[in-house]
Amino acid sequence: TGFENAVPRELSGGMKMRVSIARAMVTKPRVLLMDEPFAALDEITRFKLNNDLLELWQDERFTVVFVTHSVFESVFLSNRVVVMAARPGRVFKELAIDAPYPRNETFRTSPDYAALCRQASDVLIGAINSTAGPHHDGH
Repeated sequence: TGFENAVPRELSGGMKMRVSIARAMVTKPRVLLMDEPFAALDEITRFKLNNDLLELWQDERFTVVFVTHSVFESVFLSNRVVVMAARPGRVFKELAIDAPYPRNETFRTSPDYAALCRQASDVLIGAINSTAGPHHDGH
């Protein structure tokens, strides 16, 4: 790609993330922990990296624990989503994402994907309301 000899400061955010993932995969982990890895990236790069991660996962079949604040990203990547509630931090609900792989742009624009995102969003709203004070209306 022409960046083989580049130093980190010369790489884009997406390239740096790809390097981080490659570095983590060198040891052939059984579990990969990813804490909002794509949060600071633009949407186009984020979509590409979501696709890259799914392709890597399909090839290697390791477990990924992927923390995100994006309902859309969680549904696209996952076969299950665990929604957390705050104060105290706890598992609120686990949601099965029963959609076939491989997932691609056809899935990302499908009615099934939209319905799963709606379902995940409803669970998230439930988690928010479960920790809300008496003056909170959930919005």
